[in-house]
Amino acid sequence: MSKGYRIQASTGIHRGDRDYQQDQVCLLHHPRNTACLLAVVADGMGGRSGGRKASDQVMLTARQLFERYDPDTDDAAALLRQIVEEAHLVIKLTAVSAEQEPHSTIAGFLINPNGDSHWIHAGDSRVYHFRNGKMVFRTTDHSYVQSLVDQGEILEDEALEHPQSNILMGCLGTDNDPPVDIHVVPQLSPGDAIMACSDGVWHYFTPEELSSTIATLTPREACEFLIQKARSRAKGSSDNLSLAIVKLAPLT
Repeated sequence: MSKGYRIQASTGIHRGDRDYQQDQVCLLHHPRNTACLLAVVADGMGGRSGGRKASDQVMLTARQLFERYDPDTDDAAALLRQIVEEAHLVIKLTAVSAEQEPHSTIAGFLINPNGDSHWIHAGDSRVYHFRNGKMVFRTTDHSYVQSLVDQGEILEDEALEHPQSNILMGCLGTDNDPPVDIHVVPQLSPGDAIMACSDGVWHYFTPEELSSTIATLTPREACEFLIQKARSRAKGSSDNLSLAIVKLAPLT
């Protein structure tokens, strides 16, 4: 592990104003090397039981495969792809007996002991990278409105209020293979932070608001604040909310 930082991390989850919780989040330290960690957010869809079964399956698959991962010799990107592909297949199998089609997004990032970070996402759950209080990168949603933004038909701000903002172009459990988008941060450093979150969180904040919140608060405080503020801004119609935040604090 890089000697220049210590890891601070937390997760947050809330049902919002929905009748039931379909989001799931986990933050796992590697069983044999605590400097290696994996964070995963999954936003389940497909009726009360279907969506929760789908997001639960993402968590179960991530835990099982991460336990077998060797940070010194294994390929992090291959592990993340395997999590997506295996969870996708099992969710499809559960759909056979489910009353509604279970689907799930995924947004996850792995931090290796050597200080690099590998991400994966499918759907509209996101991973963000902040450096010294500014957003330097975020994942691009696999959604209909994101395709409109990419084509220049609407602006990013307009996408938030678009009536079809809930239509996904790719996720886990559908007939089509899920997108497998990998992003790599070659070297993390003190002052960096990474957040994975469901759309119930990011929908209500500008990148600048997320950056300043995560820069000034501890991960636990930031999780609590962002959930509270998102629920307030949703004015009684908030979605499930889930997030995981990891900050790399300078050694003092």
